[in-house]
Amino acid sequence: MNIPSELKYTKDHEWVSIEGDIATIGITDFAQSELGDIVYVEVETVDETLEAEEIFGTVEAVKTVSDLFLPLSGEIIEFNEGLEDEPENVNTDPYGKGWMIKLKCSDLSQVATLMSADDYKALIGA
Repeated sequence: MNIPSELKYTKDHEWVSIEGDIATIGITDFAQSELGDIVYVEVETVDETLEAEEIFGTVEAVKTVSDLFLPLSGEIIEFNEGLEDEPENVNTDPYGKGWMIKLKCSDLSQVATLMSADDYKALIGA
């Protein structure tokens, strides 16, 4: 199970990478393995400002559809359009080509509410 130590994590199995006030967000290796083969990623909230914990999109796997929850408040400024043609990148490279959105954070103090890699490992029993 790949859980990079430099990232932050949520109880909803999203990962977060912060650079300045921009967060890159995707789902974890654990989440993609639980979902199975991902066939579609839908994000229709680009250019919208949402609060933490609001649904920003969905990910569809062969057997299920799951909501994606925003880990931090802010404006969604970019969707990884490469996922439109290659949603399987979420399975094969969840922390690289499989990233989902970029968010301009409105409250960086919320980063303190995210989990470290060790906390996330404990959550999933890794």
